[in-house]
Amino acid sequence: MAEIEQTNSEDTQDQVEEFVAVAAEPEDDAAVTVDADADDEELAESEDSLTYSNGVIEKIVAMATREVPHVLGMKGNLMHFVQEQFGAENLTKGVSVEVTDDNRVVVNISVIIEYGVYAPDIFEEVKERVTERLGAMTGLEVAGINLRIEDVLTPEEYEGSEE
Repeated sequence: MAEIEQTNSEDTQDQVEEFVAVAAEPEDDAAVTVDADADDEELAESEDSLTYSNGVIEKIVAMATREVPHVLGMKGNLMHFVQEQFGAENLTKGVSVEVTDDNRVVVNISVIIEYGVYAPDIFEEVKERVTERLGAMTGLEVAGINLRIEDVLTPEEYEGSEE
């Protein structure tokens, strides 16, 4: 997947061509880049930039989601399951991100929540926490959050399934 750059400069043709060349790289290497300078005149003199890989954004989202009370765990795909079988701890399990054309982030999260808890409240708290953490740590704007409840378990059932 290609890298995306957030910039105020009109002189981005070279950067676009560079990103097209990177498009053949694996999805985990995709990134969001934020220019450190906002002034067009300064951009002409400076080549400073800040880049986040999708993995970093996914990790921030996953950690923020786990902070929400009554979220028992994250639900990953088959690849996460295989990695865990070999002892790898995948902190981004259950999270994927997409970067929109206007350099905002759409977040997809799959979770297991505690039985008996009102799911819309958890959704609102996850949205608030993820938006706040991503903004505070990266300055990125969240375009949308899609929360998928994969399962409901009691805390005891969840602990038993982790063993």
